[in-house]
Amino acid sequence: MYSSVVHLARANPFNAPHLQLVHDGLSGPNSSPTGPPGPPRRSRNLAAAAVEEYSCEYGSMKFYALCGFGGVLSCGLTHTAVVPLDLVKCRMQVDPQKYKGIFNGFSVTLKEDGVRGLAKGWAPTFIGYSMQGLCKFGFYEVFKVLYSNMLGEENAYLWRTSLYLAASASAEFFADIALAPMEATKVRIQTQPGYANTLRDAAPKMYKEEGLKAFYKGVAPLWMRQIPYTMMKFACFERTVEALYKFVVPKPRSECTKAEQLVVTFVAGYIAGVFCAIVSHPADSVVSVLNKEKGSSASQVLQRLGFKGVWKGLFARIIMIGTLTALQWFIYDSVKVYFRLPRPPPPEMPESLKKKLGLTQ
Repeated sequence: MYSSVVHLARANPFNAPHLQLVHDGLSGPNSSPTGPPGPPRRSRNLAAAAVEEYSCEYGSMKFYALCGFGGVLSCGLTHTAVVPLDLVKCRMQVDPQKYKGIFNGFSVTLKEDGVRGLAKGWAPTFIGYSMQGLCKFGFYEVFKVLYSNMLGEENAYLWRTSLYLAASASAEFFADIALAPMEATKVRIQTQPGYANTLRDAAPKMYKEEGLKAFYKGVAPLWMRQIPYTMMKFACFERTVEALYKFVVPKPRSECTKAEQLVVTFVAGYIAGVFCAIVSHPADSVVSVLNKEKGSSASQVLQRLGFKGVWKGLFARIIMIGTLTALQWFIYDSVKVYFRLPRPPPPEMPESLKKKLGLTQ
C-alpha cells in the first residue's frame, strides 16, 4: 500500500520531499521497495489524490469546479469590499485636477455624494469580478495541470516559473472576456457624474448609445492590464511561497498546521500584490479613461496621459491591490482547506533529476 502511494507521489512534479526521500527503503539509490511493485507511473492529476483525506482527485472536474468557486468568493468579495477605494482611484485617474490625491478624493466624494456615494458601482464590481475569479482561478488550475503534463515531470520542475506564467496568462485571457462588460459599466457609473447610479440604469443606456461595443471596447486594454497583473500575481506568489518555506518558515510545510500555512499564504499574497499593482498600473489608467469617454482609442488615451499621467493613483492602487491579492489568496486557500481539496506543497526536484545531476548517493 505504502509502496503504491510513493509511486504516485513521485509522478507529481509538485511533490513533497518527505514523500520522496525519508523512507530509506523506497528512496535510496541502492534499495528497492520491500512490498509488491507499485502500479505504472500515472499522470500527476492522480498524485495528490493518493491521500485518502482529500475529497476529490487532483485535476478532477470536481476539483476544478471547487477551485472556480473559490475564485468567485476570493475575487467577488474582495473587489466589492474595496469599492470606495477603487472609486476614488478611478476618479483620480480620469480627473486629476479635481481629485488631487487619495485623501482629497475621499473628501470631495463625501462632500458631493455622501457616504452612499462611495458604494457606487458595487453591483457590476461584484458580478464582474466574481465571473473573472471563476475563470482566473479555475482555468489556472486547468492550464497548470495541462502544461505540466505536456512538459513532463523534470521540465515542469526546471521551467516552473515559465509554467506559472503561461498558465496564468492563458487563464486571464478568458477571465477578462468575462469581466469586460461589468468593468465598463462600473467605470461609467463611478467616473461620469449624473450618467447612472445603478447597474440596471447604466447597462441599458450604454447598449442603447453604443451597442455591444460599449461593453467590449475596453477588453484589449483590459488584457494589457490584467494579463501582466495575473502573471505576476501567480508566478510571484508561487515562488514567494516556495522561498518562505525554504528560508523563513523554520519547519517543513508538512509539519505546519493549516492555520500556519494560511499565514504563509497571506504574506506571500501581499508581497505578490505590491508587484502586481506596479506592473499593471499604466494599463489600469488607460482603461479607466477609455471606459469614461466615447470614441477614444487606447493609443489616443495613452498619448494624452503621457508618462506622468499613467502613474496617477499608484499609491492608492498599491494599498488596494496588495490587500486585495493577499485576501484573495487567503480566501482561495481557505476554500481549498474547507472542501479538503488537494493542495500540492512547494515543488521539489524530482528524484530522477537528482540522479542525473549526481545529487543522490
